[in-house]
Amino acid sequence: MPFTGDILRHKSLSIVGLEKNTGKTECLSYILKQLRNSRKKLAVTSVGIDGESVDQVTSTHKPEIELFNDVIFVTSERHFRTKQLDAEILDVSDRQTALGRLITARAKGTGKVIFSGPSDSLWLGQTIGKMDDYQVDTTLVDGALSRLSLGSPAVTESMILTTGAAVSANIPTLVAKTRFVFSLTQTERLNSPVNEQLLRLPGGFYTLDHDWNITDLQIPSVFLLEKNRQKLTGSGNYIYVTGVVTDSLVNFLRVQKKSAETTLVVRDFTRLFISRDAYRAFTASGGRIMVLLKAKLLAVCVNPVSPEGITLNSEKLCAAMNESLGIPVYDVKKL
Repeated sequence: MPFTGDILRHKSLSIVGLEKNTGKTECLSYILKQLRNSRKKLAVTSVGIDGESVDQVTSTHKPEIELFNDVIFVTSERHFRTKQLDAEILDVSDRQTALGRLITARAKGTGKVIFSGPSDSLWLGQTIGKMDDYQVDTTLVDGALSRLSLGSPAVTESMILTTGAAVSANIPTLVAKTRFVFSLTQTERLNSPVNEQLLRLPGGFYTLDHDWNITDLQIPSVFLLEKNRQKLTGSGNYIYVTGVVTDSLVNFLRVQKKSAETTLVVRDFTRLFISRDAYRAFTASGGRIMVLLKAKLLAVCVNPVSPEGITLNSEKLCAAMNESLGIPVYDVKKL
């Protein structure tokens, strides 16, 4: 049972894709089938709409998600009404999504469901936490279009990355793009006594010295970096940014005199909105990037078929990915 045994060691798992149509829902369906006889209690939800038979963006066929008896699921009122199974309602949220309140229910039999769960990562984390009330062992989360933020270790304990021909029809290019995102998930964790304190800080830019003293740089926006050059480069080798990091920030740091001594710290890899070129240029200059929370990537799943009808050789794709990444890579349709 490839990689599905590892899933049950974690309280939560997100399935996130590099692009749309990379096989997230196929991967979730495979996992559910494999775990059906595990005797573990599962929960399923989504950020975004998942489980519809026709994709709302591309109008291509999508695999529906079939649940079985005793699985807990969370979806919107609109899609709860269209479910194709009996279910016991356990909770109705006070908050609204665009598709109504969220219904938490227990499946009473087998049938298909469309998922449209919490509308943001914070709400998703709270929803996962509430699954303890129903003695859930593992919560599975199907992501939405390019929502790598769901892979944040602040939201789910583990993740599976999906990629495929929808990203690129050229295997070397596809492998290179996937490897870059994979490398971000492997970013080294900062080992300091102030990690928890940093996670609680309000938005902004901070520096840390070698004794881990924290200084608030009082820089309100990334757009004001040039005016605050001395603040950013003159009071500590560690720079902690609470928000997202873009090319403009790493390029700015790269050309500073102390770039070779600079370590840029972010909460987790999902805050890194940077290109391969900017990342490579920054690290080549001697700069480092570290995280407070490290992601737990269990596997990569590939979809060799694109919506345009391009089909890559599954065996060659999996072999090339495995050689490049060094972790399990699967085409779930071939398992």
